[in-house]
Amino acid sequence: MSETAAPKKKPFSMIREFHLADWFTLANAVCGVGAMFAIITFIQTGEVHHVYYACALVLAALVFDIFDGRVARWRQKSSLLGRELDSLADVISFGVAPALIAYGVGMQGLWDRIILCFFVACGVSRLARFNVTAEAMSAGGDKVKYFEGTPIPTSILLVALLCVAAAVGAIGPALWGGSLKIAGYTLHPLVLLYALSGSLMISRIRIPKL
Repeated sequence: MSETAAPKKKPFSMIREFHLADWFTLANAVCGVGAMFAIITFIQTGEVHHVYYACALVLAALVFDIFDGRVARWRQKSSLLGRELDSLADVISFGVAPALIAYGVGMQGLWDRIILCFFVACGVSRLARFNVTAEAMSAGGDKVKYFEGTPIPTSILLVALLCVAAAVGAIGPALWGGSLKIAGYTLHPLVLLYALSGSLMISRIRIPKL
């Protein structure tokens, strides 16, 4: 008696599994990586226009991040793959890139670096919490009704602030707020805005999603 052969499992094809919205998400990630390259070039050359490029690329990443959600709703196509892609892209563009921009414009003390690492860790934690609670927060529907903690793309406000600082020459030794020595290590008070942003991301504040 012959047994019925189990259906052959279709191999996962990454490109074929992508929806249109996922390409916008990838563009978000590419912009974030480009922003990091730009700020590294500024660190190497001191040419301030690279700070502007970095900030503009984070803004472009935000545009792509907004459009990937809208395209997904318009085409009524979304997936777990898309959700994971979105989170990974957001970590790059709105977590790591803003932290590296802060470092590049002068927040390079030990305490600064600790706070910037805290900021990125909060962003990662915020996205992980969103992914595991999204279904509950959508109340059985397709759309999440509210954010718990501020969304990580709000870091664009910090990037905008640093772009203005670069435009008026308030970077490097002239960074707004100056610097302090604590236990022999440097802290730039301006970096505390990153600590505040990270703390708000992991807070339990509920923000309605428009």
